[in-house]
Amino acid sequence: MCGNIAMYLTDLFACHFCLQLTLKFIDTEQFQRLRDLKQLGATYLVYPGAVHSRFEHSIGVYWLASDAMHRLQKHQGLELDIDHGDIQNVKLAGLLHDVGHGPFSHMFEREFLPKVLPGCKWSHEEMSLKMIDYMVDEHHIDIDPESLKKVKDMIVASEHAAPESFKEKRFLYDIVANGRNGIDVDKFDYIVRDSRACGLGSNFQFDRPLETMRVLGDEICYPAKEYLTVYKLFSARADLHRTVYMHAKVKAIEHMFVDAMVKADAVLKISSYIDEPAEYWKLDDTILKTIETSSHEELKESRELIQRIRRRNLYNFCNEFSVPKKWLEHFKDITPQDIICCQNSSGPLLKEDDIVVSNIKIDLTRGQSNPLRRINFFQDYDSNEKFPIDEDRISHLLPACCQDMIVRVYSKKPELVEAVSDAFETFQLKTYNSKPQVHATPEKKKRRC
Repeated sequence: MCGNIAMYLTDLFACHFCLQLTLKFIDTEQFQRLRDLKQLGATYLVYPGAVHSRFEHSIGVYWLASDAMHRLQKHQGLELDIDHGDIQNVKLAGLLHDVGHGPFSHMFEREFLPKVLPGCKWSHEEMSLKMIDYMVDEHHIDIDPESLKKVKDMIVASEHAAPESFKEKRFLYDIVANGRNGIDVDKFDYIVRDSRACGLGSNFQFDRPLETMRVLGDEICYPAKEYLTVYKLFSARADLHRTVYMHAKVKAIEHMFVDAMVKADAVLKISSYIDEPAEYWKLDDTILKTIETSSHEELKESRELIQRIRRRNLYNFCNEFSVPKKWLEHFKDITPQDIICCQNSSGPLLKEDDIVVSNIKIDLTRGQSNPLRRINFFQDYDSNEKFPIDEDRISHLLPACCQDMIVRVYSKKPELVEAVSDAFETFQLKTYNSKPQVHATPEKKKRRC
């Protein structure tokens, strides 16, 4: 009886300490900054409900990470030697995994920085690690250095395998950012949250994977009968990319945001903030309003672009083309220069700055490969063996190829839509001996304006 009481008090103290540590990170201006970073960047200008922030998402991932750890502790706690430190580290990794995101989320690092700093290898994951160190130092957060290192390693596990120094409990590094097979609570949260915010249904529910997962051979595995449930995670993610994240108008607005920020960079020095966390945390989505309300003459072009977005005078979608499967492996990104080289000599003269080309990749997280081939399953809860499942044994309806490449072209000026569309069609005939799916008719051009 005394032993049970002592264990209860130990657990209670550990939970209280973990909560206090969590609040020390949350109650900082660096973490609160996430309230001013929209989870889906410019998507809210097409899907009005998509106004949720990185703050909400981070709290959600924290909660799911906690839920996952407590479920594993309940079913396999003694076997896996899960202690309070493990639970605390995984929860903190879920909480802090996105503190390094920039304005308008992925657009900042994938579209803006490559244009102003060509060759730059900056990533929001690496900035998250720097930001965490800065928060600990700036706010004198008392956290064990070894725990802090594990938290940071768990955040970048999607980019790098867990360090050799942590050979034990490798499964802990698969919960927040799973570099092994792509199943993690980060995806659990944003797939459900983003679908709901955009008014879309989702056939994926994270309850089943969380309830049925078990650790075998230091790896999180799932019951064989849940194969299609796991597949829905990846298919739901791909559907969101196609329907929401890569929506034609969303991408048009993003390109306009990027152009506005690129033109403003010389004045506002936006790109100079990325090296030092002490400066970087001051960057958020309000940079758009800063540009829009500035009276600085050198920001005139940027202001005009933002005004065009407000008035819905967007870059005009001209056409798109799905790259044939046989070309996917050796596909090279299409550039505006490729389109210009195919322009009609009798039409208006096109310049590189008149055209925007989006090379869009949509996959199931593993390029052309089926991600399920990297996932291990078990037969039943009495089994200690894990094994992969050949998709041919489950369903012949699963895709043979797991990747789409879509080339989409925009004209920055309404009067050049026809010329850009014709040049793009000529380019496809020369390159793939095929025409675009949709020809830009005058009626469609009017609607797109």
